[in-house]
Amino acid sequence: MQDYVLLMVGAALVNNVILARFLGLCSFMGVTTRVDTAVGMGLATTFVITVSSMLNWAVEAYLLQPFGLSYLRTVTFILVIAAAVQFTEMTVRKVSPPLFQLLGIYLPLITTNCAVLGVTLLLVDGKMSFLASSLFAFASSLGYSLVMVIFAGLRERLALANVPRLFAGPPVGFITASLLALAFMGFAGISAG
Repeated sequence: MQDYVLLMVGAALVNNVILARFLGLCSFMGVTTRVDTAVGMGLATTFVITVSSMLNWAVEAYLLQPFGLSYLRTVTFILVIAAAVQFTEMTVRKVSPPLFQLLGIYLPLITTNCAVLGVTLLLVDGKMSFLASSLFAFASSLGYSLVMVIFAGLRERLALANVPRLFAGPPVGFITASLLALAFMGFAGISAG
């Protein structure tokens, strides 16, 4: 049990998808101008990463490896991710039309979000069990969502700050992101003992 907790803490905080592995930076910089948008994108991405990782684990274990089709891994994984994104998009459109309008083009672009494919490939390379891979995917996506919401809150505060003109916009965003990454590096000191 302790191994699973450490796996989840490591995936969410220590080896964060955005701040440590630099995956998903497009949505990180594009959707984080408002907290409500970041929350919506985080929830949608959490669902897609978790579901597609579980499905891709099964595809890898029961289809690609037994039949020697590992060379089709990337294409197959992207197809599964695209199906999960389509399902998520239809659900969000039906359940929350304002959120669907707010997310705009970023919702279908979850398909090309490298964090989604990256987490799945990390699971395959790690040769994790189904339970471990599911927990890792869920924790990674929670860490992704956490960073998105924190960064959106910081960007909302920065919009009200008197930032020198040279640093206004993306430069101060990247500086803030680097400071947030440094803060998350502090979690690397967490150990089992």
